[in-house]
Amino acid sequence: MRVEYINPFITSLSNTFSMMAEVDVQRGQMSLKSEPSLIHEVSGIIGLSGRAAGAVILSISENLAYKAASRMLMTDVNEMNDDVLDAIGELTNMVAGSAKAELEELQLNVSLPNVITGKPHDIRFPSNVKPICVPFSTKYGDLALEVGLEDVN
Repeated sequence: MRVEYINPFITSLSNTFSMMAEVDVQRGQMSLKSEPSLIHEVSGIIGLSGRAAGAVILSISENLAYKAASRMLMTDVNEMNDDVLDAIGELTNMVAGSAKAELEELQLNVSLPNVITGKPHDIRFPSNVKPICVPFSTKYGDLALEVGLEDVN
C-alpha cells in the first residue's frame, strides 16, 4: 500500500466524526497492520475497486458507537441495535466516499458497507494487501481506521 493513499481517509474520518457525530478525534501512531483481529466491538467494512483494490475498515468501541449513533439520530442509544449498525455503516460509507473523491486518479468504486459486531472478530485483507492501521481516541472511546489498497495492473 502506498502511504499517500491513507491521508484522504484520515482527513475524511476526522471531518466525518466532527460533522456527523459531533465528536473530535485525536490521531495515534500509524502502523502497518500485522494481525487480523480488530480490537473494537463494531466494525464497518467497505470494499474498494478501480485502479486500486482493497478495503477500508472502521472499527469502533461500543460506547463510541452508541454516542455517534445517538448524535446522528438525535436520540439516546444505549444498546446494540439496527440503528447503531446503520449509523456505523453510514459513517464508514461517508469516510470512504469522501476519501474516494480525493483519490480521483484511482477511479475507485465503493461497495455497500457491511457491519460486524462482537469481540474479537477477524477481518482479513487479501494476502497481497498490507493495510495501514491508524488508531484514534475520543472522550467517548477509541476507534481504528484500517486501509489496504494495492494498485491494479
